[in-house]
Amino acid sequence: MLRWDEIFSLPVQSPPTLEFSAANLVWSKVVGWRDKIDRVARIPYPRVGDFVRGESANEECPTRFHVEARRKRPPEMHCKQKVDGILEYILYWCSFGPDDHRQGGIVRPSRSTYVPKKKSAGRPNTKRGCVCHFIVKRLIADPSIALIIYNQDKHVDKSEQPCHGPQDKKAVGTRAAFAPYISDDFRLRVLSLLHVGVSVETIMQRHNEFVEKQGGPRNRDDLLTHRYVRRLERSIRRSNYELDEDDMVSIGMWVESHQSHVFFYEDFTDADPFVLGIQTEWQLQQMIRFGNCSLLVCDSRFGTNKLKYPILSLLVFDSDNKAIPVAWILTSRFGNESTHKWTRALYKKVHSKDPTWKLGGFVVDDPSADVHAIRYLSCPETEMRSEMFKRLGQAVYSVCQGNGDMNLFEDFMEDFVDCRISWRMWITALRSLPLASQETCAALECYHHQLKLRLLNEKNSEVYQRTDWLVEKLGTKVHSYFWLDEYKGKEDFARYRKDEWMSGLTSWRRALEIPDSDVIFEGGYATVKSQHDQEKAHFVWNPGCEFAICDCSWSRMGNLCKHVIKVSKICRSKGSAKMSISLYKYRQTLINMLHCPPHDSLIRDHAISLAVCLQTQLNSLIGPESCRSEVHSIETQSTVGDSSNSRVEKGNQRNDGW
Repeated sequence: MLRWDEIFSLPVQSPPTLEFSAANLVWSKVVGWRDKIDRVARIPYPRVGDFVRGESANEECPTRFHVEARRKRPPEMHCKQKVDGILEYILYWCSFGPDDHRQGGIVRPSRSTYVPKKKSAGRPNTKRGCVCHFIVKRLIADPSIALIIYNQDKHVDKSEQPCHGPQDKKAVGTRAAFAPYISDDFRLRVLSLLHVGVSVETIMQRHNEFVEKQGGPRNRDDLLTHRYVRRLERSIRRSNYELDEDDMVSIGMWVESHQSHVFFYEDFTDADPFVLGIQTEWQLQQMIRFGNCSLLVCDSRFGTNKLKYPILSLLVFDSDNKAIPVAWILTSRFGNESTHKWTRALYKKVHSKDPTWKLGGFVVDDPSADVHAIRYLSCPETEMRSEMFKRLGQAVYSVCQGNGDMNLFEDFMEDFVDCRISWRMWITALRSLPLASQETCAALECYHHQLKLRLLNEKNSEVYQRTDWLVEKLGTKVHSYFWLDEYKGKEDFARYRKDEWMSGLTSWRRALEIPDSDVIFEGGYATVKSQHDQEKAHFVWNPGCEFAICDCSWSRMGNLCKHVIKVSKICRSKGSAKMSISLYKYRQTLINMLHCPPHDSLIRDHAISLAVCLQTQLNSLIGPESCRSEVHSIETQSTVGDSSNSRVEKGNQRNDGW
């Protein structure tokens, strides 16, 4: 028998998978109740849900575990720090037990009033006497750790015979052969379809066609019933976001009932503002999947002019480089000490799932301050706007290359006297931080546009001043839209979906579809034929420059359009354009790494390997010859001392894959 000091010395196990089961843990044996030998393991307390889901997905006997009993010590209750003091006790039992509603089965006296259904075998709530169960203990001595005690790990009844699953011959043809309920992923799919407006009949028709096509039910999700979908639809229709007349009281009630969706919450105080961080289980999975050793992007201050509290979105890029929201933060004040609090809370939540998760880079923006200022300063004359963008681009290039200062912007302001904006912060950022690529900016703009269409579409504008409405819609309808964007089978419902469903391609991806023959250069501008109307063409001024502008509606709104990107790519392929600022900053950072002493260190070898790896990924957009010349250029610059910066400016300017 293990002593308590030996139990506390057991390692805390946290498998790197999103879900894990008992098979993924190393168990220690301890003498339990009635001299039975129990198995014990320690895991992080936030990962208890992952363990429960992993155990439910048992391939040999799929099931689901429910909370049979729970005891929790109130936080305000003072207690002694006993070594075995329990802060929380949860008994999880297989949902096919412990009662046995089969013919001749044993039912506990407290359940003697149960009235059996006419067709109980196929009902989700059927009890078949399964004795499989385990206990979760959260001790006062270490609240961050959960002690898992497995009393009975076999899915059998009291006679030790299989009572559900594939091994139970009497369960064939019923839900007991698979699991009592549909899986969480499939339930999320059904809910998402209902939230975006797909009818119950359409969902069931498509589902039944799929099951019939595969030759009958093969898992628990294939046994989806019309009654269950109708019940989900009714719960959505009857839901009410206004839980209390007082908005903040209503928010507190919502947070209390959605603990799994909230990673940080701080109500108004004299010193701190209101902050609410929202992240669903699916968003957390996407953050771990696409954000590990990759970019995390911040889209800040969305809805400043309409919403009571603006939204800060954290985004990652999927395999198609489309932006996915992995967290939403609502706050009354940005850029203060509360930012450190919710970022730490989010970091801890991600690490509780995957301790190996690391961030590769962070991209920030400020659309309400920058874009609105630029639009306010923009003039209606196309030629004047073109000249302003050209001069502004020259100034940015000079600052990034270390040759510019405040005088450039002062000259700019003298020539365009109507402009009024402070550039000092811009100069500091341009000199010290790398810049995002055109593809990153295009994906960010696409997400911002989608969020606007899917969120700010209410007929009654008064709801925008209700925070409870905002969090409810973000967690339901808006979340469903973005979930379905990543759903592989979304085309099965294409003809039933609304226009808001259309995620579409980013401007970068749209630019790749434009043929080179549709781009014509004439003097100081270029024309791009419209892909919808070949008789129409769009004009692009300052071709080949990142500060080019177009006369299309998307560009006039201050966004990066596909016509500008296409013209820039052609110019760079011909060698008639400067390398992009983002690529220049990347090469500058890489060369600084190459010059880290000593020159034959592992840092230098890693930097060169990284450069070759990135150039290989860009090969499809750049070309093999250009790729080899770029790597050779970087290797050559790594052997030169202080002259590296000047060589960057003279380097191969054709290689701008970003």
